Amino acid sequence: MALRELSSLEKYLELKKPNKYSTQGDKKVPVLQSNNGAPLVGLVTIACYLVKEAKRSELLGNSAESRAVVQQWLEYRVTRLNSCAKDDVKTILKELNLYLQDKTYLAGKQFTVADILMYYGIHPLIVDLTVQEKEQHVNVTRWFDHIQHYPGTRRHLPPVAVLRNRIYTSGH
Repeated sequence: MALRELSSLEKYLELKKPNKYSTQGDKKVPVLQSNNGAPLVGLVTIACYLVKEAKRSELLGNSAESRAVVQQWLEYRVTRLNSCAKDDVKTILKELNLYLQDKTYLAGKQFTVADILMYYGIHPLIVDLTVQEKEQHVNVTRWFDHIQHYPGTRRHLPPVAVLRNRIYTSGH
């Protein structure tokens, strides 16, 4: 999965020459052999490298605080979503829903690489949710739908219908 995500990130970043990746270990950690010798290991390390190679540093955050928030969500992506058990899904969705309550993007008002990689990571969870479950996590659903329609982001993933149209408000 991570290799496809990195390939999609490369396309989003419009990098001209695709990189060659391999994996290592039981968890299939991505590895990129860089031109400068030492291999780069790990989804976050490689993603940050690609963003810098594309000269799109704004995707890593524009301030010290937003860069820290981006790194926080990239770490969350690897530590929580990559090893997510079925029992953890509700907790993750609840945490994200609460966090996104007053935010458009994970780093606040700015679209970043954290949004892209979290979208790739959470896509399989959202696909499996019922309409009612999506409605229970309305902030995650709103964010997810926004990111899946952000130009160039979706790439290898199919679109997901997120909410049904409501005919009546809750007052009727």
